[in-house]
Amino acid sequence: MSQRDIEAMSQGDIIAIVDDDAGIRDALEQLLTAQGYCVELYSCGEEFIRAATFSAATCLLVDIQLGDISGMELGRHLAASGFMFPIIFMTGSQDELTRTQAVKFGCVAYLQKPLKAAELNEAISLAIGKSVRKGKFDFRANH
Repeated sequence: MSQRDIEAMSQGDIIAIVDDDAGIRDALEQLLTAQGYCVELYSCGEEFIRAATFSAATCLLVDIQLGDISGMELGRHLAASGFMFPIIFMTGSQDELTRTQAVKFGCVAYLQKPLKAAELNEAISLAIGKSVRKGKFDFRANH
């Protein structure tokens, strides 16, 4: 673990990325670690569910269309299990109904792929500001 990872962890700035596309995960990891974040990578919703108890993530960056369960199903499962992570959804689809459902769900942001770095940074800053780890976010209050 690098000194930057240790500093990011001590600040609580850990981003968990849940996406079934390895190329997207790798690109996001490179972008976010270059900005000083510590990153946790997960290839599917079930993998994150198994790790959620041990995750120190400040927020989640989740693809809407995962291979096993949808990003919103993942969010619902986490909330029902008592885990409170601010969620940023990302998608390659332009389905307005899904966007509306995601916003009603209480996501911090709903981003269209390919992601724009400025929009992603803004969404992450907002999510970090709302993180329960910083005492400001109650996921269940948004339902």
